[in-house]
Amino acid sequence: MDKLKVLMVDDESRMRKLVNDFLSRKNYEVIEAGDGEEAIDKFYADKDISLVILDVMMPKMDGWEVCRDIRKNNSKVPIIMLTAKSGERDELQGFDCGADEYISKPFSPKILTARVDALIRRTYMVDNNECIDVGGIEINKAAHIVKIDGQGIELSYKEFELLAYFLENQGIALSREKILNNVWNYDYFGDARTIDTHVKKLRSKLGEKGEYIKTIWGMGYKFEVSE
Repeated sequence: MDKLKVLMVDDESRMRKLVNDFLSRKNYEVIEAGDGEEAIDKFYADKDISLVILDVMMPKMDGWEVCRDIRKNNSKVPIIMLTAKSGERDELQGFDCGADEYISKPFSPKILTARVDALIRRTYMVDNNECIDVGGIEINKAAHIVKIDGQGIELSYKEFELLAYFLENQGIALSREKILNNVWNYDYFGDARTIDTHVKKLRSKLGEKGEYIKTIWGMGYKFEVSE
């Protein structure tokens, strides 16, 4: 099996080497870039890049700009943002750009590797022909397509996974912790408000069907189709 390619973008060579060493042990091929412009050049030059790890603060072009550029061209490649900033505002900006994960420095390389594994697994290794149709919302997990009353809509990778999880568990009250562990696929040690941010954006994109996602105060959410 060919190695999956990961683009690692950071202006600190020591950080690139650290991540490269850990991911190489997991049989990933790591392509390095030292700034945003180099990252863009290498990303578009290689159509086989499976995941991007982006530092936020970089010369020439920061990580947010790189993330927006990749998403602007309709690429669904998973993106993990790295930053020394840990504020909620910065994290929300990362998700607004279309990032799938957001990790604050300093971080454990083992945790980063686990998140890379989880994103790769959930993005590229879903069961074929797995379709779900509930209340006029139709998703095809293999093709990564969502339709509302027959009309396609654009969702980020994480929004798609969250919607699929809700549809698979319709009528069941789901705690934030349970959603994090299943959708993010690892033990999450950050702020559970990450879910609230994604739910808000998902409701907006679903239009009037966003009302199917009910808030269970003090607990989490429940997907329930109104009659």
